[in-house]
Amino acid sequence: MWPQTTFAVAKYAVRPVHRAIASRSMHSPPPFSLPPPPPLLPTPEDDGTFGGRLRVCAWPRRAQDPSRARLISAEELGSWIIEDKADVLGLNKPGDVVCHPSKAGPWSSLAGAVKAAGRADKAHLIFRLDRETSGIVLFAKDERAASRLQRALQDGRFRKTYLAVLHGELSAPITVDQPLGDDDASPVFVKTTVRPDGRPARSTFRPLAVGGGHTLAEVRIETGRKHQIRAHAQWLGHAVVGDKIYGPDARCYLEFIDHGWTPALAARLHLPRQALHCAHIAHLGNAEGLGAREWHAPFPADLLAYCHAHLGSKTVDDALAAWIPSAG
Repeated sequence: MWPQTTFAVAKYAVRPVHRAIASRSMHSPPPFSLPPPPPLLPTPEDDGTFGGRLRVCAWPRRAQDPSRARLISAEELGSWIIEDKADVLGLNKPGDVVCHPSKAGPWSSLAGAVKAAGRADKAHLIFRLDRETSGIVLFAKDERAASRLQRALQDGRFRKTYLAVLHGELSAPITVDQPLGDDDASPVFVKTTVRPDGRPARSTFRPLAVGGGHTLAEVRIETGRKHQIRAHAQWLGHAVVGDKIYGPDARCYLEFIDHGWTPALAARLHLPRQALHCAHIAHLGNAEGLGAREWHAPFPADLLAYCHAHLGSKTVDDALAAWIPSAG
């Protein structure tokens, strides 16, 4: 196996992974000599990753255009609040807002907007969501609350439940107990996959409504790995609708980076964002005086409209009205 280093390939680049070589000074003599590596020549059937030897990400970095950033208004932020207590601020994040601060200013991220609006002097993010995942985000308002909530999280005192729209019809509840790690064969560097040497991950999928080649499912997670639900759903053969990385082709994500939302992507993905929503978080309480608490976020309008169109309005509305998050 040849040592891997960094290559520029068109608009994408391979991330350096051979730390021993990368950490050496460029001016110091090598401790040993290597013959030149074999040329990286694509073949007609290749997908651009040279047989999986290259893993890529967007390159070079795109200059951020503030005029294209999704900015949050103070009025919007106020409408997203589901709880505002002395220690915790709970918000129902839409599926087009980033959690962490960005270079486009404070109103371009949830954390930045919370501070800019004076909702919390120090907004400690307890739970984050991917940009295209909607639902509950919790901020601790001070360091003491952040410490207590983080400790409760580490002790497994929180339960998170999602609602997801999946491709295909899931006939019965199923628990996926499969380890997750980096997908070395994917053209997208951040992609996760099931692999035997990965970190333990456990997700339970329970169908609430089925029809029209789709499933509205409750998903309860017992671990918090990167992209856990999306990776487990793909492994099941029931990918999350609208998922640019774990859907029909991970290169949809690279196309989206370069060209934005296009008719070609709409034809393949059906939704401009992944159909995943954090609907319920429960804190079980602990000996430190943190009592049991719950947060709920209603199913968002965009996902509801998609479900109405593909599973039937009555079927979906009845399922959501009867839904009680699974205990665990």
